[in-house]
Amino acid sequence: MRRILFGAIMVSVVLRSTLPILGFCGFYVTKADTKLFNKASQVVLVRDGDRTVMTMANDFEGEPKEFAVVIPVPTVLAREQIHVGEKALVDHLDAYSAPRLVEYFDQNPCARRELMELAMAAGVAGKARDSLRDAKALGVTIEAQYAVGEYDILILSAQQSAGLETWLRQNGYRIPAGATEVIGSYLRQNMRFFVAKVNLAEHARLGFSYLRPLQVAYESPKFMLPIRLGMVNANGPQELFVYALTRNGRVETTNYRTVKLPTDVDLPAYLKQSNEFAAFYKAMFARQVANQDGRAVFTEYAWDMAWCDPCASDPLSNDELRRLGVFWTDGDRRPQQVFLSRLHVRYDNAHFPEDLVFQETADRANFQGRYIVRHAWTGSDTCGAAPEYRRTLADRRVREAEQLARLTGWNVGEVRKKMGADLPVRAGAWWEQLWKK
Repeated sequence: MRRILFGAIMVSVVLRSTLPILGFCGFYVTKADTKLFNKASQVVLVRDGDRTVMTMANDFEGEPKEFAVVIPVPTVLAREQIHVGEKALVDHLDAYSAPRLVEYFDQNPCARRELMELAMAAGVAGKARDSLRDAKALGVTIEAQYAVGEYDILILSAQQSAGLETWLRQNGYRIPAGATEVIGSYLRQNMRFFVAKVNLAEHARLGFSYLRPLQVAYESPKFMLPIRLGMVNANGPQELFVYALTRNGRVETTNYRTVKLPTDVDLPAYLKQSNEFAAFYKAMFARQVANQDGRAVFTEYAWDMAWCDPCASDPLSNDELRRLGVFWTDGDRRPQQVFLSRLHVRYDNAHFPEDLVFQETADRANFQGRYIVRHAWTGSDTCGAAPEYRRTLADRRVREAEQLARLTGWNVGEVRKKMGADLPVRAGAWWEQLWKK
């Protein structure tokens, strides 16, 4: 029996080291990409008018013969509308848009006034026949079937969910309990079902050690992503990362709140250590989910693809964008009118009873999840500004500890220990109110 993965793909978020890149007058240090999260999926949605190109990456681990996926689609797909994509393109998009940690180095306060004046002046930039016969008897129609790369593809429609479930089971697909109601809701919307399994002989011939992403192109007024089938056989909440590439502006959900993550926050310098930033980001995201009662979609990045600052990775080239389905790019020039929205959602049945419905907005304001560490000036100059700088430094570090504790829920005393300093507690610190009577 094949294990069926409903409507999903799976990805996560790890930190990779890279050479520092100058940006925002600071240095890019590291990022939080999708490898930090288990049970996560990655979907690239290219949208223009009613045209959509969807790339679905998966991190399936197991025997290829156990892989199968069933995804609701709004229309019957022709063979030319289905392709096998490139995982490297999705990885590049993930790296480019990942939340990032940047660092600044305090200037010598004795030289600061002169530099400020300069800046102001400068202006600071057989079997098949049996299957068909059985399908007809069960009210299931095989609208189309194709071989695409290492995948065998079926496009199915059905009169009722019971018939479709029976046909899938008869053909070796394992249907999780609770799927009937969800399948029925998609059938009532006149949606079809895209079913893919691995052709083992072709997979061996091609020689890939992993399953490549599936890519489909279609026209429909529905700008949405079906997630409910993916929850039927899920064990706990799942992570989903959506990379939406559009012409005009930021993408948001219309049936759930779309919330920007906290950004441009000063944090203790010890977070620069590789595992510390990963731990911070996971704790911060979990707290943001809880603050929104588990019912929000979070914007992690929204930016014009022609540039970045600071760059966690180089922007995608026009050629890479076209291979993801951005059909309006022009030759070898820099990407024109391509706006990227990176959305992150943690979802389950209790908090996300509906599929995700999107809209493109006219908002082209740049946004990124950016977290800052500032290194103190340690010089010995004795100008009049130096003592004042040293007095404000302790207060700044107190604020950094407070902000880290507030964002993550971590114990502020433990944060202070990791900072390696005996910091004063400011009067009126936020946590004092927790137990005040």
